[in-house]
Amino acid sequence: MIKNIPPVILASKSPRRQELLKLMGIDFRVVLKEVDESFPEELSPEEIAIFISEQKAKAFDETISNEIVITADTLVCIDGRILGKPENAEHAFEILSALSGNMHQVITAVSLLKNHKIHSFYEVSEVYFKALTPEQIRYYISTGQPMDKAGAYGIQEWIGLIGIEKIVGSYTNVVGLPTERLFAELNILAD
Repeated sequence: MIKNIPPVILASKSPRRQELLKLMGIDFRVVLKEVDESFPEELSPEEIAIFISEQKAKAFDETISNEIVITADTLVCIDGRILGKPENAEHAFEILSALSGNMHQVITAVSLLKNHKIHSFYEVSEVYFKALTPEQIRYYISTGQPMDKAGAYGIQEWIGLIGIEKIVGSYTNVVGLPTERLFAELNILAD
């Protein structure tokens, strides 16, 4: 439980992030703003996630008063290469084939805006996929689930249930919001 927390705005249309905040017992409302998610090319994946998350938070700076705004950005990386959301089924197949039998990293940056100050942090989780068959990959793509997700998969979905052998780090980070760290950071901000 977080004591003395001001009203919370979640700036995310992700149903997964919304569900995680509900499970944490945090009352919030969703407010969305369009934000340019381009970034300087020289940034590392961790810096990119922070940069985009902070851009999302800055969009609220002039419009909020006694509230905390939570923004986040999740990246999936393999061998230093960022895997975005798939453009189509063929691209989803390429991404999932690259993840098959390999370890990749999921980086989620979170920014908390309160009183015109942004506090940001990130978590990194290592995810190990078993070798997937082309048929398994095609089946998962046929569900339509990979199309709105970085890395073309949701750990809580069928592909995660049958294909992920091990995670090192936060499970909820892979879902899209590192709840353990967020809880600690919100408690600090609420004081």
